[in-house]
Amino acid sequence: MSRKATVPRSTVSSSAPPTPRWELPHHAGAVRHLRLAVAQSNVPEDPTEPALLRASGARIRAQMREAAAAGARLVQFPEGAIVYPDPDAMPAGDGGTVSWTETAWDVIGEEEELIRLLARELGIWVVFGTIRPLAPPVLPRNSLLVVSDQGEITARYDKRILSHTEATRLYSPGSEPVVFEVDGLRVGCALCIEANFPELFAQYEALDVDVVLLSVMVDDMARAVVAQAYGTLFNYWIGYSVPAQFGSTAPAGIIGPGGRWLARCPAENRPALAVIELDLDAADRDIAIGLRLARPWRRLARAQSRKAGMID
Repeated sequence: MSRKATVPRSTVSSSAPPTPRWELPHHAGAVRHLRLAVAQSNVPEDPTEPALLRASGARIRAQMREAAAAGARLVQFPEGAIVYPDPDAMPAGDGGTVSWTETAWDVIGEEEELIRLLARELGIWVVFGTIRPLAPPVLPRNSLLVVSDQGEITARYDKRILSHTEATRLYSPGSEPVVFEVDGLRVGCALCIEANFPELFAQYEALDVDVVLLSVMVDDMARAVVAQAYGTLFNYWIGYSVPAQFGSTAPAGIIGPGGRWLARCPAENRPALAVIELDLDAADRDIAIGLRLARPWRRLARAQSRKAGMID
């Protein structure tokens, strides 16, 4: 049983700043709040071992049930939540790449299907990392699957910027951002090393997202600090999901507009959930200023600077 770090939905407070309401176009008619759960779950590294893949899928589904019990509408899992292959433990292929011939693709597909069916049963959206095969000789994709509360795969985000090892030995890159809507809030996706490329996160700001789900497979404190910076720079929420085996370094959690951690899993190497309400009408001072003052002002300042030829 994993522990949950929860923060209740904000209530009206006299400490809230008297800020005017600024809204993105899609906010009209939106529910205006979304309960998000971010998981740190154990990620196996051998795609050829069916028992490990099935155990990983079972852990994901157990945490989905916990998230639903906590009232979450959307639950996020790490990069490679079903499996993130260790290239040094895989058979060698041609030209320095690994060989995928022994990968248990059938088991991976079965676990994806069980996750999809449980999402429909629980009425919860789920975003989780997996690998998707393509027709040879094209290498597989490192992906996030987006499953709706109706159990439908509504989107697949393919990692666009790969690490050197990924690009030369494991995967082929994707090319497009992915944005989907839950209860009227717009959600973007990013994976691990992409945190080092601010242009991707600026693109999501321009696409009017309310939250970016950044799922990683890395034992790196700095990556979490960079994620926090995007909450400050772009004033949207960030879901930061890490493998449980790396939780003691930089645990999973949720960053608010303005850049403050709002909820985090315990800093321990074990499964856990962080759960919080994303509220467009939050009375929290940092969130209110980030959403209603900083984000629109920075948009205006960028537009003026571009018009003046100061920036591209």
